[in-house]
Order: sequence, then structure tokens, then C-alpha cells
Amino acid sequence: MAVALGAGLAATPAAAQDDPRSLTVRGAADAIRSGQVTSVELVEALAAAAETHSDLNAFITLDAQAAGEAAADADERLARDEAADKPLLGVPLVFKDNIVVSGLPTTGGTPALKDFVSDASAPVVERLQAAGAIVLGKTNLHELAFGITSDNAAFGAVANAYDASRSAGGSSGGTGAAVAAHLAPGGLGTDTGGSVRIPAALNGIAGLRPSMGRYPASGVVPIASTRDTPGPLARTVDDLVLLDGVITASPTRLEAAPLDGVRLGVVEAFTGGLSAEVQTVWDAATAKLQEAGVTLVPVEMPEVMALNEKIGFPIALYEVGRDLPAFLDEWKTGVSLQQVADGVASPDVQFVFGNFVVGDKTMPLEAYEAAMGTFRPQLQALYAETFAENRLDALVFPTTILAAPPKEGSGETVELDGQQVPTFQTFIRNTDPGSNAGIPGLSLPIGLTEAGLPVGLELDGPIFTDRRLLAIGLAMEELFGTLPPPAVASE
Repeated sequence: MAVALGAGLAATPAAAQDDPRSLTVRGAADAIRSGQVTSVELVEALAAAAETHSDLNAFITLDAQAAGEAAADADERLARDEAADKPLLGVPLVFKDNIVVSGLPTTGGTPALKDFVSDASAPVVERLQAAGAIVLGKTNLHELAFGITSDNAAFGAVANAYDASRSAGGSSGGTGAAVAAHLAPGGLGTDTGGSVRIPAALNGIAGLRPSMGRYPASGVVPIASTRDTPGPLARTVDDLVLLDGVITASPTRLEAAPLDGVRLGVVEAFTGGLSAEVQTVWDAATAKLQEAGVTLVPVEMPEVMALNEKIGFPIALYEVGRDLPAFLDEWKTGVSLQQVADGVASPDVQFVFGNFVVGDKTMPLEAYEAAMGTFRPQLQALYAETFAENRLDALVFPTTILAAPPKEGSGETVELDGQQVPTFQTFIRNTDPGSNAGIPGLSLPIGLTEAGLPVGLELDGPIFTDRRLLAIGLAMEELFGTLPPPAVASE
């Protein structure tokens, strides 16, 4: 029988001294502020755990010494009563290693950038640090964020927190695994077509892709500037509310939305074709939602997948050839696009770059202009009309149609109920369309399969309804609970 109910929602400050690793982002902030734990103690516990569990390969750079120094400074600020305007004072966070952090390498998970160190940080990092957050380290990822397994030939594959023989998902697999394994309370990833939500789902945590443009995307090694966005990952939706509030200068607390009366659209294109184990968890979750008063509304979006196919690759493959060289120049990396392509280590990413980015199969301008000028507006209109005509708060569906695949051997194909299917296309099936429409997507855990692997539920809402989506997510979190932590969280 699949596990459909989770454990308690959050570790409390009272548990901080016994197990500081169990603290959530808000729990850590409260515990530090109340004196239950010092920032130094928390950083030391997390850094020690990261070293112990280095086999997860979640980190590319663990900056324990600098994090410890920043933690000591935070504790001193607290002692001087200088914490009033810093809701994240002393809280260690991790950052996907395609997000520029001053003084640390930003490798993008690729050999050509392994020595790139900037003296400035991405704006999204600056906003979190201005609120008192500490950088614990930079996390591993699918090379150049061009994939969903985080099987990186240059820096190694990231293991799933619940089963080290399974993939952590990607491309933000390092952040997902680190947060789920209690090596950090929260962190940032980036999302182009699902790269925050997929590892969130596969590692049993929460992740938010914000509406396009809500977060500053400067300082992120790009795939496509009209698709890329940073996004937070944490063990609770409440932590996403806190991090989102800091990044967007919004309130850092939200009331959970009453589920009675919430209308969620169910589209066959997103809910059909699930693996048997995901289907079992999904059925239990939808029944529980209906018991709580949610109205599930069957809606038709027959064109959604066909439209999406005309948008995703034309935009990504055209814009990377334009946006990556601009980033390399703007951030003074000293590296050219050709050098990046020549140095790519992962076979799947090398194939893309060698053929479609610097090779003779680059995306034609005409295909890109059609995607941008015709098909993307049609997709955005389809979503807007679907939400409006059916009076929907959001669409609801499983984040991924499969649980975490084996870490080894899932690069090109993966097994879906006895058949081999393309790994990349299978795992982005449900996350990619909303990404191309630029709408917000929230993934939260709803249960474990019989094999003990997490399953995620996604809510995709109308553009710029991120806070409403989070409020609904808070209520769902109360309904489902959080998952029992993986064994590595207490080792």
C-alpha cells in the first residue's frame, strides 16, 4: 500500500538543540532568534552532515569556513539586537551552482567554468543575504542545466535523498537532495522547463517556479532568458512563502486558503499515462482533496501538448546561442561559447551543444520567431481562457508521471510500466507547458510509493497568482502533511 499521509509539518525550535539539522528555514530563523540554537551550531551541524553524506554528491563547493564566519557574525548581530529587519538572520542556504555567488566558483556544472569566480553575486542571492541568509555552499546540477537527471559527467551524479541508487532529478538535483537530506533547510535552484519542480517532487520536498519575471534572473548561467527563472526549494510550503516574500519584498507569512470552494482543473493530458505506482498515490490524494471540499473540474486542453512542442526547443536552442555568450561576456568569465561547448563532459549535453548550439544544426531564426510570435501567445491564451472560463484557481496534476528512476542507466530512456520511453521528454511532460506559458508552478509532496519513493503534486496557476498558489499549497500541506524524512536525515 502506498503511503499517502506524511509526518508533522515542521521541526520546531524546541527540537533545535537535539537535532538542529531538522530545522526548516522558518524554524531555523526562529530558533536562532530565540536562542534555542546559534547560527554557528547550525552551520557546524549541517557542514558535518554534508561531509558525512558526501556520497550523495549534492555539493560542488561546500564553503564551511566562510559560512562559519558569517554565522559567528550573525550571532554577534543578534547579541547586539540588530536582527529586526533580517528575517533570515543566520540561516544557511544552498545555491545551485549556475547562480553566481561572490567569492565562490560558479561552475554551471561544466569544466570550462570551473575556475570562474565573480566579485559580485546574482541579485536573487543579494536579496537573501540582505535578509541575513548565509551561503553554505554551491550545489551540483545537470551540466549547464541541460537535463533532468543531474547525472553530471564532470562532477558526478547526484543521488536521491530517499534512495541513493535513484536519481535526484534535475537540473537542480543538488539543491533538492541537500534540502531533503537535511544538509540545508532550504535553497535556490533554477527552472527552465521543470528544473526546480522535478527534483522537489523526486526528493519529497516543495519547490516553486515563480511567474516569469517575478524574480531577477541576472547572474544565472542561462539557457534561455525568456524561460529561465530562479526558484526556491524547501521542506515546507511555509518556507517557500518566507523565501518568496524576501525575494519579492512581499509579506513573509500567508494564511492557508480554505480548501472548501477551491476549484482545480484536471486535464487528461497531464493526468493520463501515469506509472502504476504514481497513479496509486495520485488517486489517494485526489480523493482526499475532494473530501476536504476541493472541486475538481475536468477541463479540455487538447492543443496544449502540440503547442508546447512548437515552443520549448525552438526557444531554448535559439536563445542559448544568444544568451550564454552574453552572460560569459557580462560576468567576465574569460571563456567563450566555443570553449564551453568544447569542454562539455556529459554526452547528452555534448550532443546538444555540438550539434544545435555551435554545430551546423542551430535553430533557424524563423522557427524561433514563430515560437515567440505565434505559438507562445497561443499557449498563453489557452491557459488564460482555461482558467477564466472554468473559474479555476489552478490546474492540478502529478509533477512527474514517474517516481525517481535509477541513477545509473537512465540517461536516454527510462522504464514506464514495462516500456522504454525517453527520459527527458517523460519527466518534463507535465512541467514544461506551464514553463513556456510563464505561469507559476508549485510542487509539494503527497506520498510515497510502495518502494518508498516520493510523489509530488503540482499546481499551475494564472500568471502572477503566485501568492494565491502558495496559500492553497499551505492548506494542502496541512491536509497531506510532510513526508517522513529519509534515513540520511538522521544519520
